[in-house]
Amino acid sequence: MSRKKTLFIHGIRGIPAAYGGFESFAQMLAPYLVEHGWDVTVYCQELGSGDWYEETWRGVRLIHVPVLSDGAKGSIIFDWLTVRDAAGQPGLNLTLGYNTAIYSSFFRLKGKSNLINMDGIEWKRQKWSKPIKAWFFLNECFASWLGNHLIADHPYISRHLQARISGKKITVIPYGADLVEEANSGIVKGYGLEPNRYCLIVARSEPENSIREIVAAYSRRKRGHPLVVLGNYTPEKNAYHKSVMETAGDEIMFVGAIYDQEVVNALRFHTRLYIHGHQVGGTNPSLVETLGAGSPVLAHDNPFNRWVAGKGAAYFRDEDDCAMQLDRLGSGDAHIDEMRNASRRRHAEEFIWVKVLTAYQKLLSDWHGR
Repeated sequence: MSRKKTLFIHGIRGIPAAYGGFESFAQMLAPYLVEHGWDVTVYCQELGSGDWYEETWRGVRLIHVPVLSDGAKGSIIFDWLTVRDAAGQPGLNLTLGYNTAIYSSFFRLKGKSNLINMDGIEWKRQKWSKPIKAWFFLNECFASWLGNHLIADHPYISRHLQARISGKKITVIPYGADLVEEANSGIVKGYGLEPNRYCLIVARSEPENSIREIVAAYSRRKRGHPLVVLGNYTPEKNAYHKSVMETAGDEIMFVGAIYDQEVVNALRFHTRLYIHGHQVGGTNPSLVETLGAGSPVLAHDNPFNRWVAGKGAAYFRDEDDCAMQLDRLGSGDAHIDEMRNASRRRHAEEFIWVKVLTAYQKLLSDWHGR
C-alpha cells in the first residue's frame, strides 16, 4: 500500500473559516485532499497562552497554536512557529499569502518544498503606510526567490511576477465559488428590499475599492431603488468612512457587515446590479462569488476585474463614468438579464470548485516527494 501524501497548510488563521478568503479556500481544499488520500495538517492561530493541542475536522488534522500577541505581530510570530514545526516533519508545504515569505529561507535550509499562493499585489494597496508597503514588497521578492513554486490566482499576477522569475515557476489557478441557483427572497424582504429592485456593494470601505466614487455617482439623481452597502463604517474614527457617508444620498443603505453566507448569497442573488469597485488585487473572492450567484456586474475597469468578470459585465473608470453606466443600466431588464446569464457562463468557465481543487491536487501531487 502506497504511503499517503502529506501536506502542511500555512498562512491562515485556521479552519473552519471565520476570517477571509484564504480561510474559506483552505476549508474547501483540505477536506477535498483528505478525500483523495492525503494527510493534511492546518495550523490554527489562537490568542492566548498555553500548550499546542490537536483535533480533527472532516479528516483534517488541526494544530491549535496559542500566541500572546494579536494583529500583525501575532501573525508574524505564529507563522514562524508553524514553519519551524513543519520543517522538522516529512511532507510538502503550501503557504497561502506571502506576508512572511522570508521564513521560506528556513524551508530551503531544511530541504523542504514550499509552494506559495501569491495573493494580490499587497504593496500597491493605498491603505498601507510606507513601512508596511516596503515589508510587503520585500516579502513578495523573497517569495519569488525562495518559494519552490508560485501559484497566481490571476494571469495578470503571473505576468507581474515574471518581472523577477521565469514563468515556468508559476502556475495560474484562480479562486473558486459555489453556484447559487436559488436563494430565499424572504431574507432580502427582511431588509425592506424587493428582489431586482436594489443594487449592492460588498467590500471593505477603503479608497482603493472606489466606495466613495460609487456612492457619489449613485447619489447624483434619484434611481427609484436603493444602493445597499455592506461593511463596517465608523465615521467618528475614520475620515474616509465619514466622507463616504457624507456623500451618500437618501437612497444609500448602510446595513453594516454581514458574515452570514446565506444572507450574503441571497442579497447577491436577488440584486439588480452588483457594483465592484476594487482597483487592485487578483481574483477577488467576492467578485467570483457574485458570478456564482448570477449577479449582473458593474466593475471598476482594470485588468484584474476584466479577466474575472469577462465581456458580459459593464465597467467604469471613475465617478462620472460610473454615473453614466448607472443611467444606462437603470431602465429596462433585457440587458440586465443578459448580464446575469453572462455571469453564470463566466463562473462555469473558470471558477467552479471542482476545477480549482483538481488543479491544486495535480500541482501538489507533482511536487510531493521532490
